[in-house]
Amino acid sequence: MKPDPRDQKIEGARRSDDSAAGRGSEARADAAYRFLRNAILTNEIPVGFQATEVEVAARLGMSRTPVHEAMARLQEEGFVQILPRRGILVKGLAPADLLEIYDILIGLEGAAAERLAIGAGDGIAEVVQELEDQTKSMEIALAAGDMDAWADADEAFHDTLVTRCGNGRIQRLAATVSGQSHRARRLTLNMRPPPAQSGIEHRQIIHAIADADPIAAGNAARAHRRRARDQLVPILRRLNFSAL
Repeated sequence: MKPDPRDQKIEGARRSDDSAAGRGSEARADAAYRFLRNAILTNEIPVGFQATEVEVAARLGMSRTPVHEAMARLQEEGFVQILPRRGILVKGLAPADLLEIYDILIGLEGAAAERLAIGAGDGIAEVVQELEDQTKSMEIALAAGDMDAWADADEAFHDTLVTRCGNGRIQRLAATVSGQSHRARRLTLNMRPPPAQSGIEHRQIIHAIADADPIAAGNAARAHRRRARDQLVPILRRLNFSAL
């Protein structure tokens, strides 16, 4: 019988749980969270999937406690809904939801870019290089036609923008919504024109940060997210996606 790739992924989750076992319950919960979140983002666990905590824990070869903690985090980020006595339900994402999420990301990432530009000169060269490397990775992946690798590098860029800005509240707020936008963008990746413009816009953000120009950095980051929103939401509406 041909091996089911989902079983291979589950075995990977078990190994993550085993390696985390010596580092305490928090590490095991984080391993469960990362595995389940990635499975939802890549549609390995589809919208509408429902299971009890016991079933999910058994499937992953983990105890219920780390799975319960992982589910609580996923609910906070809007990926799942915890149903009393019935387990969890993987939630869909409607165009109206995505509009609200982008409103938040536009504000948060604009503020993050401004903070990075204000702090330019204080170890900022490392951050600028990191953002540049991620943008180069996007361009290499796009030229090779590897859209999954392009999406990975693009997400890394946006995550770096937020996590390196020095504001923990921006980071925590962005974490609750960025995954949902990543999921929508991944599921529609091949429905959109080739994203050559993204690399150009990323460099506008990078150059403004390097030049210590917070106004230009914030404006560039906000414009970049607005363009992504204005491209993505009409596609969902045109294809009559009520939820994804």
